[in-house]
Amino acid sequence: MFSWLKHSLKKTFGKTPPDPDPPVDRGPVIIPRSEHGISRSNISENALKVLYRLQKAGHEAYLVGGSVRDLLLGREPKDFDVSTDASPEQVRQLFRNCRLIGRRFRLAHVTFGREIIEVATFRAAEGGARVHTENGMILRDNVYGTVEEDAWRRDFTVNALYYDIRDFSVLDYTGGMADLRAGRLRIIGDAETRYREDPVRMLRAIRFAAKLGFRLDEASEAAIRQLGPLLAEVAPARLFDEILKLFLGGYAVQTFEVLRHYGLFGSLFPATERCLQHEEHHFPLTLLVRALENTDLRLAEGKPVTPAFLFAALLWEPVRARTAELRAQGLAPIEALQRAGDEVVARQTERVACPKRFTLQSREIWTFQERLTRRSGRRPSLLMEQPRFRAAYDFLLLRAHSGEDVGELAQWWTRYQEQDEGGRHAMSASQKGKEGHPRKRRRPRRRTRPAPEQS
Repeated sequence: MFSWLKHSLKKTFGKTPPDPDPPVDRGPVIIPRSEHGISRSNISENALKVLYRLQKAGHEAYLVGGSVRDLLLGREPKDFDVSTDASPEQVRQLFRNCRLIGRRFRLAHVTFGREIIEVATFRAAEGGARVHTENGMILRDNVYGTVEEDAWRRDFTVNALYYDIRDFSVLDYTGGMADLRAGRLRIIGDAETRYREDPVRMLRAIRFAAKLGFRLDEASEAAIRQLGPLLAEVAPARLFDEILKLFLGGYAVQTFEVLRHYGLFGSLFPATERCLQHEEHHFPLTLLVRALENTDLRLAEGKPVTPAFLFAALLWEPVRARTAELRAQGLAPIEALQRAGDEVVARQTERVACPKRFTLQSREIWTFQERLTRRSGRRPSLLMEQPRFRAAYDFLLLRAHSGEDVGELAQWWTRYQEQDEGGRHAMSASQKGKEGHPRKRRRPRRRTRPAPEQS
């Protein structure tokens, strides 16, 4: 489907098998230790502590989800999740370092310093306590069951594999091992029903497809194209969390391409998608892709990234377009840019509720683009002292490399930062009278009449 979707699974599993028949509920396929590559040495010590303590207390407990999937693929898991027959309250009784979270589905978080082991109780396949909206989205799901029922309640087959520390085997109820070997992402159950239960599952499908290089099976793919508008029903705050997972996971460029391929990017960033569809030049798309590439590179190098810069790039094109409209109406450049930023952010937060601390920084980065055009006198040195200068300068470079007409400005600021104090003074002095910004006319001093002579 995409040039970067290359499956490297033959090295891990050998020959890729053909597509299996749809999974049938016949109990688990047990993969013994000799037939998989999971080793306890690659599992978090804290996750093992949780597993052993739960089992010692008489409960079933398994390592499950993305950690098992990644270990089977030879990847390093980001975190470790545990599934058990113990209720959240029973888990809290066993661990003093535990807190319960969630309303839609109760979870136990067992904290070890900065590491959190998430413990979930087995979910039932059906139950009267489950609450849905009219469109089928689950609002509350605190219905507990068996490990087999829990497997069929999970989202994708490759995430429904259970590692048992009692005999080091892997339990497969849904055909997940065959899908893992085939590089295939398959939703469990009827795709339309599962997406309606939780539309965020569509975003999870995109994220896993991009991260793992897997292809979506036909049924999972078709339902996404049909049900994308359901994302409008998801709470904006929850969508913000999903955006961070999508674009700050190290696979932002691939994720962006898959989101657009399935029409979901427009459900998250409608104003940006409209601009990308009607662009007259290539640079809006190029800027966004370059920003995502830089994000992936910084994450790979262990450098920090901020959602503020990400959102500044994601929303720049609608801000730029609206700024041009406002300037055509007679607004000053800086005022037009500020107002455009306010309008675009206000509309976007109705769909994805980015916290104010990040949107303020994004708007500062945009406003700085106009301030950077003022290079005479002491302005450049004062701008460099501002906390948002570096991010604004990096954003200016992105614009220049993407084809916007700011190449000379970006080169000037690059040279300016390389100069000593004398060189900087000469560069700023050379800009006097070249900027084209009208100087404010001073009001004439009011003449005072001489006091009348005393007679």
